[in-house]
Order: sequence, then structure tokens, then C-alpha cells
Amino acid sequence: ELENQLTAKSKTLDDLKQSLASNGSAEQTPEAQSLRLAELCEMKDSIVNQVAQLKASMQSILEQWRAYDDIYAEVSLMTTRYLYCIDQCKPSGEEASLEALKKQVKTLQ
Repeated sequence: ELENQLTAKSKTLDDLKQSLASNGSAEQTPEAQSLRLAELCEMKDSIVNQVAQLKASMQSILEQWRAYDDIYAEVSLMTTRYLYCIDQCKPSGEEASLEALKKQVKTLQ
């Protein structure tokens, strides 16, 4: 959106340059108009550079979030698996008898 707005403002600035070059203004001298126009062009170029830096920074942040999401999903899956295994390995409230252990081994298999 910012890039589109900058493109529109650049066109407006170019139109202003052409208008001043052809018509001039009675209020300001041509030198003052040229200076002001040069300042505007510098400001526009500075903003274009800032937007480019912002875009690169946002792209980097987006890539880091994607990596985080992938790792989070993997860790979540591993946690679920471990919780399931721990739940399956719990003794069933009975004494640790030979029969209870055999039953647990059978369940795990």
C-alpha cells in the first residue's frame, strides 16, 4: 500500500515539475521553486529507501515467524507423544505384581 502511495506521489511530483517548468509562478522565484522541488525529491527518495528497508525487515520477520510456527508444531507433536507414552507407562494403581507388569507389557506392545 505504501509503495502504491509513493508511486502516486512520485507521479504528482513529476507533474508538478513539468508544470513549474512550463508555467512558473509569480509568487516564488524560479530558483526558490527549484530548491523546494529538489527538497521534495530528496524527501521522496528518502521515504522510498525507508519503505524498502521496512519491507526487507518485515520479510525477515515473516520468515522467522514461519520457522517458529514449524518448530512449535513439531515440539507440540513431540510433547503429545511423550504425554501419551507417560500415560501408557503409569502403573494401573495395582501393586507392581508380576501379573500387572505382564499386563502393562502387553498394553505397550
